[in-house]
Amino acid sequence: MYKAADARYQSMAYARLGRSGLKIPRISLGLWHNFGGIDRFENGREMLRTSFDLGITHFDLANNYGPPPGSAEENFGRILDLDFKPYRDELIISTKAGYDMWEGPYGNFGSRKYLIASLDQSLKRMGLEYVDIFYHHRPDPETPLEETMRALDHIVRSGRALYVGISNYPAELTRQASHILKSMGTPFVIHQPSYSMFNRWIEADLLTALRDEGIGSIVFSPLAQGMLTDKYLKGIPEDSRAARAHFLRPEHISEKRLEQIFQLNQLARERGQTLAQMALAWVLRHEEVTSALIGASRAEQITDAVGALDHLEFSPEELQHIEDILK
Repeated sequence: MYKAADARYQSMAYARLGRSGLKIPRISLGLWHNFGGIDRFENGREMLRTSFDLGITHFDLANNYGPPPGSAEENFGRILDLDFKPYRDELIISTKAGYDMWEGPYGNFGSRKYLIASLDQSLKRMGLEYVDIFYHHRPDPETPLEETMRALDHIVRSGRALYVGISNYPAELTRQASHILKSMGTPFVIHQPSYSMFNRWIEADLLTALRDEGIGSIVFSPLAQGMLTDKYLKGIPEDSRAARAHFLRPEHISEKRLEQIFQLNQLARERGQTLAQMALAWVLRHEEVTSALIGASRAEQITDAVGALDHLEFSPEELQHIEDILK
């Protein structure tokens, strides 16, 4: 029988999501990869146990995570039943809908029919009565924004979720969504955008929108699909995402990119950190970034990531050095 570490809350820091009452850990675990039906179940179970023992209370899923789609939620539900049932009220469990999930016109994007049906399926797969956060996963260019936001409002009022969020929304659409949800009194607390040293689109105007609207954020792919780790310093490993050409392709790791990775790694060593730890600290330097959402393929990577919290500060000279490298 799994028993969580008694000291699990001593090594983790927590931050409030915007102007809400909800706090989440500065490092959260995503189940996008390595928790699906094709993956080794006990490895995923070990990673979740390690995470919670380190104070990671937020586990992030989506309806289509796997593969096959839905299997990450099914596996998470099994692990929740085996290990985490006594700790349910200590956990923040989130899921999403917005990408392709089933055939036909009602299996993706942002209609009321899709979002409510998808969440009902997700709850069944995980064996839950409610999730703590439910996201709309991406903007829908055809469905009126009001319909999507009213569906999120209904999901909260029906008891299926405690809070709602959005993901991959640009700044202006985020402001519009916030105004609609505020007018209904819906607890809109979080935005999930991609952000890393190699992907800085949120700096232009999204961070300002989040600050103005009082919304927190959790950034995904802060390690740029593994490029901001030591994984590619000696070439492309056979078991890596780049080797499998899954989201990250070999051509993305150009000579220029490798040179940047080498220089960033050297700076991280001078700071007494791994490259992954420095990359996580770098995204967390913004007040608007509440948490960094990591993925992992083994438990040791999670332990290393949490170590980033030991050194979050950057000197002006270090930040300028990073800017010079990234140019």
